Amino acid sequence: MVAVTANSAQAAVTTMDFSNLVTAVSPGVARVNVTKEISEAELAKAQQIELLRQFFGNRVNIPRSQSQPAIEHNYGTAFFVTDDGYLLTNHHVIEGADTITVTLNDRTELDATLVGSDERSDVAVLKVKAPAGTRYPALPIGDSNAVRVGEPVLAIGSPFGFDYSASAGIVSAKSRNFSRDISVPFIQTDVALNPGNSGGPLFNQRGEVIGINSRIFSGTGGYMGLSFSIPIDVAMDIYNQLKDTGEVSRAYLGVFPQDIDRNLAEAYHLERPKGALLTKVSADSPAQMAGLKSGDIILSYNGHEISLASDLINDVNRSRPNDRFEVDVLRAGKVIKLQGTLGLAPTDVTSDDMNEAVPTVRLGLRLRDMSAEEKRHLNSLGVLITAVDPTGLAARSGLQPGDVITNLHQVPISNVTDFATTVRQLPKEGVVTIEVIRQGLPIIIGLRIE
Repeated sequence: MVAVTANSAQAAVTTMDFSNLVTAVSPGVARVNVTKEISEAELAKAQQIELLRQFFGNRVNIPRSQSQPAIEHNYGTAFFVTDDGYLLTNHHVIEGADTITVTLNDRTELDATLVGSDERSDVAVLKVKAPAGTRYPALPIGDSNAVRVGEPVLAIGSPFGFDYSASAGIVSAKSRNFSRDISVPFIQTDVALNPGNSGGPLFNQRGEVIGINSRIFSGTGGYMGLSFSIPIDVAMDIYNQLKDTGEVSRAYLGVFPQDIDRNLAEAYHLERPKGALLTKVSADSPAQMAGLKSGDIILSYNGHEISLASDLINDVNRSRPNDRFEVDVLRAGKVIKLQGTLGLAPTDVTSDDMNEAVPTVRLGLRLRDMSAEEKRHLNSLGVLITAVDPTGLAARSGLQPGDVITNLHQVPISNVTDFATTVRQLPKEGVVTIEVIRQGLPIIIGLRIE
């Protein structure tokens, strides 16, 4: 019997020959080139931040005329999922892009259009127009649920602009979840990824795509041994929704779970720390209608054991609105079964190529509809600002994340659709009023449109 040491296992990975695989799959990978116009005001603000950060070093020149805006060039990676020209990449690669092109491995450069983009999952769908008779090398799609910790994986991308760079490693962990705002159970690897790899494919040994390379964990901005990829089953679900409907619909349970530690396990008489402790159950949510209460511990979801709060989050994120669910719940020392139906999560995600999602005036903010509980708490209708572009019109007028917009240009706002409709009817220039609720107090802001 031969003992397998950690060193010999690592040697098996590092000596694995991926050369034939790289040759086979490289034609399906493309470099993404993004250009963004930066106004004088935006460049001046960016310069101030950079001067402070670098202590008056690395200065940039500000264009003297707004008629000649600066152009910012960014890059990333994408890959073909259909032979008629659909590609997947990351949302953060193409966010704010004015033009997008993709460069193939034979140096062919093609204009790309944005079909749709989803910030929460960091997935974006691009499309290049195929000339008559042209077919693109779509990559085979694997099963990310079948991925095993320890198996070898390969990434191809454009780190720091070095096109078609290959790097290999192993799967370090699965179902990594960063926050409730990021609805992705990431695949963690030790594959060397750097800026420019974003949006590129992660392959298994059979040349099947099992993930989209999305982020690294770093204190320096460069690779430090922790890389994270979006599972391909999650990405393909987002792709199909954006392609077919132009928007992403997510399941909604309506709970705020936390992990069980050693002390809580002892307090709840659990043999070990496990389950998701519900610190809050939203009013009128599917969870409340199913009978869940604050203080319940969910031990299983649809037969799947829940060890961590992230397990519950990932299970719900893999579901669809109107799916049935069954949970085993520990309450007052007894395990009970509860059943219910998932709802539709509030969302601010729409397809960028749909007319209703492209207002004539760009304010530089993101919105979402409020939940029933939030409306009841404020005793008001409106839409919640989730993010504000620091260089946009909204920020210049003083709008902030967390503000609730109740009225725009003398038109009551009940939901995101109302807001988008009203924005399209705004004048091209001048000042309009926005009524908001900030920290419970109503205020009126004058928004100058330029």
